[in-house]
Amino acid sequence: MSNIPVAVQMFTLREASQKDFTGTLEKVANIGFNGVEFAGYGGMSSRDVRKTIDQLGLEAASSHIPLTAIESEGELKQVIQDQHNLGSRHIVCPFLPEDRRTEKDYQELVDILNKAGHICREEGITLSYHNHDFELAKMKDGRTPLELLLEETNPDWVKAEFDIYWLTKAGESPGQWLEKYRGRTPLVHLKDMTNDEEQFFAELGTGGVDLSDVLNRGDNNQVEWWIVEQDQSRKSPFESIKESYQYLKEQKVISI
Repeated sequence: MSNIPVAVQMFTLREASQKDFTGTLEKVANIGFNGVEFAGYGGMSSRDVRKTIDQLGLEAASSHIPLTAIESEGELKQVIQDQHNLGSRHIVCPFLPEDRRTEKDYQELVDILNKAGHICREEGITLSYHNHDFELAKMKDGRTPLELLLEETNPDWVKAEFDIYWLTKAGESPGQWLEKYRGRTPLVHLKDMTNDEEQFFAELGTGGVDLSDVLNRGDNNQVEWWIVEQDQSRKSPFESIKESYQYLKEQKVISI
């Protein structure tokens, strides 16, 4: 298993980040992560964030960008410039508001992603779509919205950031999705899920998600970053990401 770098999604540490963004990044670096996936820049300019992560020995794996910014050419231009400033080659559409989840909305989203993805590609940036479980409900034609988005967008312009927790929660096999879209998954969200009826977010290695199958596909899928995220935690978020980091070390995903 090659040494694919590991980042943490900063949404996991949102409360700490609001209080001390730089200090939170420092704690991430001290745990040993290679990089971070941003969900905002803590009120700092992208240039200042770059200086900070450079000093801490972190890399910008990617940035989650709201759909409203992705579909606005003016805002997208600034988003792309921010990625250049950060040294990031990836942006991700992270979430769809509830009022934009009709079948018509998904068809319109294909055009939005294609247009933005083409612009990004011309600038050396990759656009990916991040799933939850609502994109796995069947539509009238028997496909899921996630299948529609990936089948009808240009594979050179639009990639996937599969979230293995949400795939599992929807009753899907993350490994099968990775196989089906092999070569189109540069970013993968690593999460685990409790084995009880609640199916709560869990630290890696403590739940029922088939993590080994996913991790073993990293090379064949040309994964560029594993990204640890825990939407909610019953422990301190720092304890949670540290435990997940230790699991990846034990699995030899991270060099000791």
